[in-house]
Amino acid sequence: MAKRKVIISCAVTGAIHTPSMSPYLPITAEDIAESAIGAAEAGAAIIHLHARNPVDGRPDQNPDLFEPFLKVIKQRSDAVLNLTTGGHPSMPVEERIRPARTFAPEVASLNMGTMGFGLFPMLERYKDFKHDWEPAALEASRDLVFKNTYADIEHLLTTLSPLGTRFEFECYDTSHLYNLKYFLDRGLVKAPLFIQTCFGILGGIGSHPDDIMHMKRTADRLFGDQYQWSVLGAGARQMSIVAMAASMGGNIRVGLEDSLWGGPGRLAETNAEQVRTARQIIEGMGLEAANADEAREMLDLKGGDRTNI
Repeated sequence: MAKRKVIISCAVTGAIHTPSMSPYLPITAEDIAESAIGAAEAGAAIIHLHARNPVDGRPDQNPDLFEPFLKVIKQRSDAVLNLTTGGHPSMPVEERIRPARTFAPEVASLNMGTMGFGLFPMLERYKDFKHDWEPAALEASRDLVFKNTYADIEHLLTTLSPLGTRFEFECYDTSHLYNLKYFLDRGLVKAPLFIQTCFGILGGIGSHPDDIMHMKRTADRLFGDQYQWSVLGAGARQMSIVAMAASMGGNIRVGLEDSLWGGPGRLAETNAEQVRTARQIIEGMGLEAANADEAREMLDLKGGDRTNI
């Protein structure tokens, strides 16, 4: 019997962690490109990408900052490239959509609702910062709402879908699954849906095994065989959630956007390190990492040759 294929996504830098939290967090275009290529070589079929200001590491949605690393990754890897429309929770939707609208990627992330996005508890763990913006941004999340209204979501869908871009639907709570069902019923999204259930962010669902099972049961009831399920776990629970979801038939996401850790008390030095660990987990279960073309088939993607990258 053929081994079940598991899509490994890798989110290489994100907008949650700040440069002072880890010397290994990719900041420059060169860093991001090398980290992404390493993750793909380690077994990630999908690379999820944000950009940062190369001077101070601040999250930045300027397409000019995306282009240098996108070109290099495209030249040296066949991985599916997934561009954020989440950006940073402080950014308005028109700023967040710019890279995906410019480059028409195979996949773009799409957060499925407005929510609190509490990063301020990290101020209890980190005290020394290289840049003034870092503690200020973390503290600001105490009184910040990540705005993705129904109008925002519809705008993202109707702008990017005609470009042939499909979506990684990031669902941080049960209500986000119901929001996605609403847009599916309206015909604004189509199967197969790529649903990324996200665990452990303050403002969303927790990371207890019951939470994972609840989200999977709800998605099964709402979407049946119309979706591919994937999970990400924030922080130290990353790999235990990977293992649980893989055992339940899911796909997985790792990367320094979601967790800085390579093991208890030890920072991961590369994104590839986390991909290799995740791959060892799934292969130990008798499963196999999907390659990029297999992921494209599973998610009905348009192909890397039909993007503007």
